Amino acid sequence: MNVKSDIEMRHFGELIGRLVDGGEVLELIGDVGAGKTTLTKGIGLGMAISEPIQSPTFTISRTYESPRGLTLMHYDFYRLQEAGIMGDEIREVAADPASVVVVEWAGAVDDDLPEDRLRIFINATAENERVIKLVAGGDRSAVLAAKLEESLK
Repeated sequence: MNVKSDIEMRHFGELIGRLVDGGEVLELIGDVGAGKTTLTKGIGLGMAISEPIQSPTFTISRTYESPRGLTLMHYDFYRLQEAGIMGDEIREVAADPASVVVVEWAGAVDDDLPEDRLRIFINATAENERVIKLVAGGDRSAVLAAKLEESLK
């Protein structure tokens, strides 16, 4: 999928946010400035979260409640070399059927994340253009990826 602006990235996130029903783990993979947080802002909008979604780069995690009865857990492990106690938290949150977990820079917690997660690769091809590739790690994430691909047709 090609994305040509921040608005398109946010719209793609909104689509994801409308399709999740809890229990999903999304790993966002891309360089600094690729649009990971912009995508997460869209996910929040799609989940009907009215609170502004902010980057958790300095706080590691942020929690947002959706009126749909779901919780958006947004993590950014850019500054972490190893998981430590965050590994326990991420395992617990990822197992919660009412949580949608979004993880940026997952290297520190890779062993703590479930295999069944949707990896969303964001590759910058120009200043404002991105190519997005979805890779499902199991049945649940494959269902979400299929719904996304069907919705984009």
